[in-house]
Amino acid sequence: MAVDGWIFFTVAALLAIGITMVLSTSYIYAQERFGDGTYFFRKQLIAAGIGFAGLLIAAAMPVEVYRKLAYPLMGAVLLVLVLLLVPGIGSTRGGARRWLILGGFAFQPAELAKLSLLLYLARSLAKKTDKMESFMLGVVPHLVIGGVFIGLIVLEPDLGTAVTLGLLLILMLFIAGAKLSHLACLGLAALPVVAVAIMGAEYRLRRLMTFLDPWRDASKSGFQIIQSYIAFGSGQLLGRGLGESRQKMFYLPEAHTDFIFSVIGEEMGLLGALGVLALFAVIIVRGLKLTSRIEEPFSQYLTFGLTTLLGLQALIHMSVVMGLMPTKGLVLPFISYGGSAMMVNLVEAGMLLGLSRGRK
Repeated sequence: MAVDGWIFFTVAALLAIGITMVLSTSYIYAQERFGDGTYFFRKQLIAAGIGFAGLLIAAAMPVEVYRKLAYPLMGAVLLVLVLLLVPGIGSTRGGARRWLILGGFAFQPAELAKLSLLLYLARSLAKKTDKMESFMLGVVPHLVIGGVFIGLIVLEPDLGTAVTLGLLLILMLFIAGAKLSHLACLGLAALPVVAVAIMGAEYRLRRLMTFLDPWRDASKSGFQIIQSYIAFGSGQLLGRGLGESRQKMFYLPEAHTDFIFSVIGEEMGLLGALGVLALFAVIIVRGLKLTSRIEEPFSQYLTFGLTTLLGLQALIHMSVVMGLMPTKGLVLPFISYGGSAMMVNLVEAGMLLGLSRGRK
């Protein structure tokens, strides 16, 4: 049976834009650092090729395979997240222990943790549909598992992924039928925890102060977001032209990863940025429509979760680079440089396509 063509071609378009923008944003940086302007581009092509193969495999799998994988994958990912914190096993970069080195390839388990938590929630919520109005039976078990995932990722530390998982957990509980009063209480209870997490780490507090007023320390903590503003402003309506960004010339840090949408705004202008936003909107709308047409609980929750996960990551990335949220490291799905994220995002898209088979 045919898959949803809108989702497939939209993902293909985003992938093509991403590969092009990785080359554009990283060429000079890679030439300066590695003596090879195509260093990041070639690695991204390999990750995209592996990920696209994963997309095709995931799209062809019956939904029962996803259901059976949920608990074993959750256990394996939690074990890896624990091992990641052990000195000598996890690789540290920039003060964060987030990577495993496998055969010369750096993999970020937090990316797989997003998919693992989603599969667990979809399977567990499908089994407890009639218990969701009970806080102890319907909500607490999922909070415990979700809290373990989030806690391990905060320890890396990786606040961006932790926030994404927290939002995914709340939205999944909501669609499964948890009471709004229970979710509101959870939100209020989380505020002191978030406050302690921010106040307990000087760099997080500095990021919050920078978000409130980036110009108070424009040459240091506010430098990155101010350069992002300049990139968007320089792009105007139609952009400077592909490859013509000035901010990627060592002004905008992480231009090929966490701030790639800024360069899209500079090179492709407001229209180009809105075009990328529209492509993600297509995935979200088609995914939500597909959710409404599925009756089987596990498939319905999984479809909603996949749509939410891809949409949340895109919206958080865009919000950060436009100064609507405090700065945190989160890539733009299918576009930013990052092999782990690229492969897992494509597999997630493949699962969404598989769930759309035969549903017009």
